[in-house]
Amino acid sequence: MKVALIYNEKKIDPEDVINVFGMTTKEHYSQKAVERVARALERGGHTVKVVEGDIHLADELREFMPRVVAGDSPGMVFNMAYGIQGQNRYTHVPAMMEMLGIPYIGSGPAGHAIVQDKVMTKIILQKHNIPTPGFWVFRTDEDTFDDLVFPVIVKPKLESTSMGMEVVNNWDDLRRAVKIQIEKFQQDILVEQFISGREFAVGIMGNPPNIDILPIVEINLDDPDQIQTLDDKKKKGGVGKTCPAKLSKEKTEEMKQMCIKAFSSLGLNDYSRVDFRMDKDENLYILELNSMASLGTGGSLFYAAQTAGYTYDSLINKILDVAIMRYFGSSPKVIDGEPDLTQPLRVVARTYLRGHLHSLKETLRDLVNMNTHVYNIDNINKMGNILSRRLKHLGFSEHVHKQFDVGDFRYFKNHNESENDVLIISHIDTHYGPNDLINYYEDDDKILGSGIAESKGGLIVMLGALHALRFAKRLRKIRCAVLLTTDDSLGGKFSKDLVQQYSKTSRYIMGLKSASKDGGIITTCYGRNDYQIRFTAPNIFSANIHGIIPVLGKKISAIEKLSKDEKDYRVRTTSIVSQGTHGHTPNFATISLICSFETPELGTLLDTKIRNIMKKRETDAPKLEVAINQVQTRPPVIEEKSDTAFYEMIEDLAKKHEVKIKRHEQIMSSDISNVPSELPALDGFGPIGHKYRSPQEYIVHDSIAERAALLTSIIYKCSKNGS
Repeated sequence: MKVALIYNEKKIDPEDVINVFGMTTKEHYSQKAVERVARALERGGHTVKVVEGDIHLADELREFMPRVVAGDSPGMVFNMAYGIQGQNRYTHVPAMMEMLGIPYIGSGPAGHAIVQDKVMTKIILQKHNIPTPGFWVFRTDEDTFDDLVFPVIVKPKLESTSMGMEVVNNWDDLRRAVKIQIEKFQQDILVEQFISGREFAVGIMGNPPNIDILPIVEINLDDPDQIQTLDDKKKKGGVGKTCPAKLSKEKTEEMKQMCIKAFSSLGLNDYSRVDFRMDKDENLYILELNSMASLGTGGSLFYAAQTAGYTYDSLINKILDVAIMRYFGSSPKVIDGEPDLTQPLRVVARTYLRGHLHSLKETLRDLVNMNTHVYNIDNINKMGNILSRRLKHLGFSEHVHKQFDVGDFRYFKNHNESENDVLIISHIDTHYGPNDLINYYEDDDKILGSGIAESKGGLIVMLGALHALRFAKRLRKIRCAVLLTTDDSLGGKFSKDLVQQYSKTSRYIMGLKSASKDGGIITTCYGRNDYQIRFTAPNIFSANIHGIIPVLGKKISAIEKLSKDEKDYRVRTTSIVSQGTHGHTPNFATISLICSFETPELGTLLDTKIRNIMKKRETDAPKLEVAINQVQTRPPVIEEKSDTAFYEMIEDLAKKHEVKIKRHEQIMSSDISNVPSELPALDGFGPIGHKYRSPQEYIVHDSIAERAALLTSIIYKCSKNGS
């Protein structure tokens, strides 16, 4: 099942809200805690996306969540967001989920609103004859109540985690405490009769009529008049706990029944925590309920769950399962007869990759910040050495094909046999000039930088997948090879024969270009011809004040018209250089063209048209000497039967991963253009990305782990052990 884990950052980014509205929340989960829950869900077999609960939330979920109206299996939201600002902050994400039609764990807006308001909670408890301490509500520090009896405890009515709590014994201290809290929290203050005695926390999971009460936790107070403050909770280890609490069977059962009655009366769902005090006469009082009980490893809920036999992972997945049962009445959907929670490699890969995402991003940063322009041979070979060390660490041997015009080609394999199950092809070079490098930087859910979508993001996805396979003890079962070229910017001019050679000994061939924004796997891509056309005019032509320029203008205009309304081929001019002999008006020039075409026949037709245009003699102009040099060429990739079967296998795996893919036709050529057509070869196995070869080139952050996990399964499926 797809699960979106929603949380809140600690500080408000001005871009994440339209305006500041009321008090900002003081409750947050740490990034470490969020990642811990995400890994637990992934170990439970779910596909997890971590999303910040801000102004962009709806757009993020629209991209990630299945569309049930279109027949997809439903997804779920695992809500860890306490809200950003204003009153009743707990209600914000649940209310948005109901508007969007996305099921979520935990209580609904009404339940959260009631429980977050301590005064409303106590009123409802009283109406249902559930014992709770007497109370008074102060709107100003001058308010007076004739029936108020000390000692009392003072706390803001809309906050939790023991914020602002203070026990006072006289009116002067009470007014001082109320004044401070009103100024600090900007809300009414609850003044509650203080119950001297023992304190307990009780965890609840389930929904009526099947509500489970976890073993009761006692907070180990030093004396009956002590309270557990926010500072106590922040201290390492906090106040000590005992579980199960030392209570009689009768008192334990009484407390459990009070919890069930309160949970049901307040309209809560899935899980919660109830806080109690018990006086010296063993009278029980509910202080409050927490509808978003802490899922931290130091919290009372997990402490109780451990006593009940849960691990952290099983607790998190139990909470999700409780919500699934509430919505759907059954476990997650079964795919092709196999329960989605039982496929081990998917689970292991996702867990490993999420735990190592930071390390993968650090490597990606190093690669992106290295200028590997096609003629920057030193840097290209330096990057090749970095990748070589990583692959050798995984058990690959290396064969270096030395080059002089470009960087060295590198071929790796992890076996000694003559045939590969899988050949992964990628390139190290980029087309960016020496002064065009855009360094790695992150912007919301995107990572930007030179070459990040074209190749470097894909290399990281490959490394992640291979590491995940080794972690799962599957890598040695796969005959895997990797070919790294250094002349992609030159259309594979020098590596063409090598690609063909190694492809012929491989069962499946995969390229690491980025996937399109909709998850597209490249099943077809255009061919490419690059031309340099040189024009030379006789000396008499220099008498014209503009020289050869008017002729060039007509040629370029004709080229522009050639593909203006065409969808199956494109021609674009990339450079024009004109010059005059000895400083005279221009009498020779060079035009550079790039042509893309869908089929070989169109490539031949386009070549003929270009040659005719360039050699045509213009009216009122002397004959020019024209030299047409086709500097590089790549044939188009056309989807063959073998490619279709390969794609359908990947499509089946993508469904199990709950990752959307589709066939994609790419305008740019790739190394798989040089793979013999009868072999199954596809590209686009890198992360989701866009805007190749531009300053805005980017990949989507969350797609690194998602696509690496998918590639893990694909590589294994391509092996004889996985098929």
